[in-house]
This record gives sequence, C-alpha cells and structure tokens, in this order.
Amino acid sequence: MTDWNLLATTCLDGGAPSREEALAVLTSGDDELLEVLGAAFRLRRAHYGRDVRIHVLKNAKSGLCPEDCAFCSQSVHFHTGVDRYQLQSVEELVAGAREAAAMGAVKYCMVTSTRGPSERDLDVVCEAVRRIKSELNINVCTSLGLLREGQAERLAAAGVTRFNHNLESSRHHFGEICHTHSYDDRIATVRAAKAAGMEACCGGIMGMGETLGDRVQLAFELRELAVESIPVNFLDPRPGTPLGNLPRLTPQDCLRALAMFRFVNPSRDIRVAGGREVNLRHLQPLALYPANSLFCNGYLTTGGQGPEADLAMIADAGFRVAELVPAV
Repeated sequence: MTDWNLLATTCLDGGAPSREEALAVLTSGDDELLEVLGAAFRLRRAHYGRDVRIHVLKNAKSGLCPEDCAFCSQSVHFHTGVDRYQLQSVEELVAGAREAAAMGAVKYCMVTSTRGPSERDLDVVCEAVRRIKSELNINVCTSLGLLREGQAERLAAAGVTRFNHNLESSRHHFGEICHTHSYDDRIATVRAAKAAGMEACCGGIMGMGETLGDRVQLAFELRELAVESIPVNFLDPRPGTPLGNLPRLTPQDCLRALAMFRFVNPSRDIRVAGGREVNLRHLQPLALYPANSLFCNGYLTTGGQGPEADLAMIADAGFRVAELVPAV
C-alpha cells in the first residue's frame, strides 16, 4: 500500500510522483480515500491555504462551433437543442463581468464556440476586455479556440491575463473524441498564449471512455507544459452527442482524479469544474481538499447549484473565498 503522506512530503520537497504512483492514486480503494485526500490537502494547503478562488464563465458565443468534439453540445455536427447565437456585444460582455465581480469572482472567462476567433470577434473581445479592466478589479480569461499568429499578442495587449484551451484527454485518446483538429494544434495554442505573456488555463474531461492511464498521461502533459491553471471536468453526458449515453463517474473516482492532478501538479491552480454537481453529488465539499478553485454559476450550457449554495458549501467546509487581488 502506498504511503500517501510520504508521497505528499516528496512533492512538498520539490519532487514529483512517478507515473506508477499517480496511477496508484486512481486505483486506491475506498478505505484509503480519506488518506489520499488528506495527503493531497497538505499540498493544496501549502500553496493556497484554505482559500477558494471563484471563477465565472460567460458563454459569449453559443452553439456554432464547426469542430466535432464528441462531448460538446455546442458542435454544429450534433443536434442537441442548445441556444445558438453569435458573439455578444461589448456591453453584454462587460455586464457579465460586473455580475462576476459581484459574486466575488477573481476570474471572469469569456468563452466562444468556434474553431478560432475571427478578426471581428477579436475586436469585440479586446474592446470588452479594455472596458472591464478600466472599470473592475477582476482578472480576465478568454477561451476562443485555436489562435492564429498575432492573436495571442493582441489579447495580452488588451489586458487578458489568462487564456484557456483544454487538451481534453491524453494524446493517445484524443483521436477518439475529435477529428477536425489535432492534439498538436491544441498544444501550439497553449504555447502561443504563454509566449505572449498570458497564463495558460488547460485541463481536460474525465469520464469520456479513457483509461486511468490516459488520465495520468494528461496530468503529466500539463506538468510538462507548465500550465498555471488546470480545470478538471467530469463528463455530464449531453443528449445528442456521441458520448451522450456514457455513464457518469462515481463521486469517489472524481475525488481520486482531483487528488492525482494535485500530486502531479502540486503548486498549480486545480479547479473542480464542469460536471461537479451531478458527478460528485453529496461529496462535493470533499473536492475542496485537493482543488483550490471552482467555477460558480454554471458551465456554459448547463447550470450549477448557484452562487448562494456554493458560498455556503465553502463556508460550511471550513474554507473561505479568496479575496480579490489587483488585476494585472
């Protein structure tokens, strides 16, 4: 049996788990789960204390993506009944930032369903970012798909501090869920965002038919890319998508995944993200032991449990909402 506290000590001292140790986290028994979470919490507490960072998403352009990612209800390839609309106006995007700031969010992320931003869309997003930064003390993240040459620099100059582009799964499994672009396309966009001076928000989705080894491979790929923030999503199967009939993960497997990502990336912002409520169910508060941030107020096309419930959960579990820091 793995000595989880010894593994945490190794990570605190600057070491890293082996791939075998990371896999052992995912295969640990239910009788070990609290020990695993306790060891992961040592790492989380060392880097983030009991603070929980709140992030709010804005579905800025919905249901119009030409890509064929098998999990996504916003792909034009699938009939899912989601709302379809073009990029919202500058005023609507700024209003969303005001709402996020009122919830105590430290990050406001504007997301578009697209292969990549057109120059017109980029103009709108950049103008909205400039207005948000001039008015509010909140950091801005954008998730706009694949970036072309010069676009990352434009976003950084406008004031975007973080760019999201998930790898979604391991390189080995990615070909099973997307055929319209490659894994290397995604990695190139992450690297372009970092080269332009933005932080990289990059994670994946658990429960898409991947193996436990695929989850470990993804965690180490993110470590090698040195991404600053890792959203860990759990598939909430969407009717009409190719993955719409898959079963949800158990709460215990969700917690093991979060702990594994913490061990492999001990100092990074680990976010419990999409599918949190419906997969973790009554064990949601335990996710705060390995994860130090969460999405509040829903996940683009699906709702969450709401800001009031999230804030109560954080307080009841003995954690606290992270204070706003000056936006940079």
